[in-house]
Amino acid sequence: MTLNERAAYLKGLADGLNLDEGKPEVKVIKEMLELIYDLTDEFSLTQDEIEDVCDVIDDLRDEVCELEEDFDDLTDFLAEDDYDDEYEDDEDENFDYEVKCPDCGAEILVDEDTLIEGEINCPNCGNELEFDFSSLFADEVDDSDVDSLTIDEDAI
Repeated sequence: MTLNERAAYLKGLADGLNLDEGKPEVKVIKEMLELIYDLTDEFSLTQDEIEDVCDVIDDLRDEVCELEEDFDDLTDFLAEDDYDDEYEDDEDENFDYEVKCPDCGAEILVDEDTLIEGEINCPNCGNELEFDFSSLFADEVDDSDVDSLTIDEDAI
């Protein structure tokens, strides 16, 4: 039996007693029963509102958890992306070489691919810079290129 049902039952019992409403004690009892009935009615409404608020809080908690997961995924992704960028930057820095233009004296950063290609135009003066690594690879020359080899006597 709910509180409302119990309050209504008490009120019904009091009405069934056919009490003399002219007596002051009966007026007090009837007023107390009316107050109990009103309080239980208010209590039921408050309980319903509390349940609604709890449902909203549960929904908000679920949404916050989803947002936290999304945020964690995003920060993990960004951290990985930053790591990749830093790693790529490090790789690029490892392959940069500083070359001084013999004509204008400008210092130019050149990557390994450009060095292997063998030439670049100076961005400062426009003159062509050539890179010759044939002496580094002299051990790898096959017999057909022997006629074109020159030996630096100072290096021996």
